[in-house]
Amino acid sequence: MNKAIFLDRDGVINVERGEYTFRPEDFTIEKGVKEALEILKEKGYTTVVITNQAGIAKAIYTKEDVEACHAKMHEQLPGLIDDVFYAPYYPPLSESLGRKPGSLLFERALALYHVDPQQSWMVGDNDRDLVPARKLGMHTIGIGVAEKFPSADACVSSLLEAVTNVIMK
Repeated sequence: MNKAIFLDRDGVINVERGEYTFRPEDFTIEKGVKEALEILKEKGYTTVVITNQAGIAKAIYTKEDVEACHAKMHEQLPGLIDDVFYAPYYPPLSESLGRKPGSLLFERALALYHVDPQQSWMVGDNDRDLVPARKLGMHTIGIGVAEKFPSADACVSSLLEAVTNVIMK
């Protein structure tokens, strides 16, 4: 069985702008993300991004827009992200167990990459990101103030801090 790091996108990988990020020119990688991912890859972790993209269901942007941002992410983080799963749904317009806090996308990734959840982590900037990981037996880290994450294993200010001060300890 493999170990993995599951990552939310906006606010963990790229800068959270307070509005939808769907244009590549607005997609800016957070400080320290490349270094954090390099450490994780060196330590044998599979790296998977799982992100809700409700703007697709709301017709604010398209799947092609999301994929263009992901292409930029892969270009700037070459070989550091193994896969990206996204949920293009938004209740009540469309429903899906893949949308966090649902666990379907996590379950798909666990099966596809033969991942042991007990050796794995989820890092998110919203408690909704952590709910499915906890349900599946993973460790969880919130990025932000502890009050936002009532049952996270740890809270830190960045992905790099999560990797160096929590995951690698």
